[in-house]
Amino acid sequence: MTAADLFPHILIVSRRTVRKNKFVDFVGEYHLDLIVRYGAVPVILPRVSGMDKFLDSFQPIHGVLLCEGEDIDPSLHETKSPSSLSPEELDEIKKLHAGDTALDKEKDLIEMKLVKLCLERGIPYLGICRGSQMLNVACGGTLYQDIGTELSKKCPSGHTVKHINYDDYDGHRHIIKVVENTPLHNWFEGSINKENMEILVNSYHHQGVKSLGKRFVPMAFAPDGLIEGFYDPEAYNPQEGKFLVGLQFHPERMRLQPNSYEFDYPGCATVYQEFVKAATAYQKKVSTSSYVPNPVPVKKEMEKSKIKLVRSFSLKKESELEALAEFLESNTVSGFRQDQMRLRLIQMGATVRNSSSYIKKKLNEDKEIIEKNMVGAMSIGQQLSNLMCASNA
Repeated sequence: MTAADLFPHILIVSRRTVRKNKFVDFVGEYHLDLIVRYGAVPVILPRVSGMDKFLDSFQPIHGVLLCEGEDIDPSLHETKSPSSLSPEELDEIKKLHAGDTALDKEKDLIEMKLVKLCLERGIPYLGICRGSQMLNVACGGTLYQDIGTELSKKCPSGHTVKHINYDDYDGHRHIIKVVENTPLHNWFEGSINKENMEILVNSYHHQGVKSLGKRFVPMAFAPDGLIEGFYDPEAYNPQEGKFLVGLQFHPERMRLQPNSYEFDYPGCATVYQEFVKAATAYQKKVSTSSYVPNPVPVKKEMEKSKIKLVRSFSLKKESELEALAEFLESNTVSGFRQDQMRLRLIQMGATVRNSSSYIKKKLNEDKEIIEKNMVGAMSIGQQLSNLMCASNA
């Protein structure tokens, strides 16, 4: 067993910048060193074109951390809540926030697929800043394209908030009011002003949650009403490997000194500690052979496919063999079971995606060899015994 097998893997998507006239991918070390400090391995996924097709190659994934980046493509959420901004206002926003308004659709694509993967498999997820916005959009929420234009101007006097300070990136702070009996309250409980439930946080954003996805509960608000943190109560229990949280502010930047582990509040580090705890528990959970994430209710169509699958083990008919490939490709098969069956096919040089064409080709070349290999491989797959039992019931 290698060291990598002992610690959970946290996937983090890089951000792109230009250095010496070339694109360079990077991730802020403040995130990385906290992940390492609490016992996980950060795995950086480059935002390279086409990388969204290789997400399964990064397995095992025990947690996903998505953090800062450019504005999310408005087309991903504006269909649910069209912006009321005029062309003139949009132009002014682009001038004021030139470094953030340049869209990165490739990063959007990769991160959206990652969020959905986490939702499907129950993988622990922590979204910071843009990462919280991506989580909200993926779950049906919407965003303000510009807080200053759409929200701040409508606030009563004394309630406006400066969410971004280009002259004091790390030192900037503003008030948030924490909601009681939420994870955020638990993390910062010893530091919160009990009279008003407030703490000071660092933020660097001009967009934010407009309408919150239905599954989420707010954990904090800024004085202007902007949601600064949220979570899914049904998907939060670090001890059981559950963690689905979005924070608009930056706990990793709230350090008393640059590169130190002394924070404004102990809760800043606790956020990452609890996230890694969830990833560790998830790792243990998926390592057990009995664990199947998000079991799919059995339907009549699936029962028929199971019967065909069992019969196809004999490999006497090419049509029945095709049924096996079709069943493996079906979306009704859970991700975990599909991964197991994919491994069996890989032993023969096939993949789930090309299994049908591969098997046809090999049958034509040498049917006897394929029959021997397939039967041998499937006899190993004891995990599929429940499928055969279901078909005989």
